[in-house]
Amino acid sequence: MTDPLARLQQKLNYHFTDLALARLALTHRSASRNNNERLEFLGDALLDFIVAELLFQHYPDASEGELSRQRAAVVNKTALARVGSELDLGAMVQLGTGEAKSGGRQRQSILADTVEALIAAVYLDAGLDPCADLVEHLLGELVRSPGLAEPEKDAKTQLQELMQSRGLALPQYQVVDTTGEAHDQTFYVECLVKPLAEVVKGKGNSKRSAEQRAASAALALLQETGA
Repeated sequence: MTDPLARLQQKLNYHFTDLALARLALTHRSASRNNNERLEFLGDALLDFIVAELLFQHYPDASEGELSRQRAAVVNKTALARVGSELDLGAMVQLGTGEAKSGGRQRQSILADTVEALIAAVYLDAGLDPCADLVEHLLGELVRSPGLAEPEKDAKTQLQELMQSRGLALPQYQVVDTTGEAHDQTFYVECLVKPLAEVVKGKGNSKRSAEQRAASAALALLQETGA
């Protein structure tokens, strides 16, 4: 039977010189104090840079705002978790007993974070060019997707443009609560929109994602009420 790590390297189209880096990238914080969180941090930054360059080259006529929205459509937890699932990382990542029993192997955040950690591991193992080749291998098809030529505007942008088109005050966002440990916080945001009688709320694992969810809820309510 083929070794799981060997199968993963085949799927990555990359073979590690230092297999310890690959094993570290596959170790969740619930399994060990020596885990992939630092690699995840580095991988996140590398992804932003490499995908930005790919988009810059592939869409020469796109504006800065369009490129930013396109990058957000490529570099997000949903897209990265899909990549992680295709690589079968859920079966390979090392989890603590509790995390494994609670469904951690299918959790989007864990799959996405492990992809980021592997990208950083390749960078540390061989440098930027092989790392960029890996990102192209994993996400190149999404970067070149025709749907990115005219990226969908995020909920906050849509809501802001709607208010501007009606000559109304822009939405106001306020963080009303934050819960959880520093590494795993949940933000609660209220969004005040002039035509709505009620304050709309949203929550997320970052202030930005909570604001986006509140804006999305406000748009849905505006559509539902005709306000």
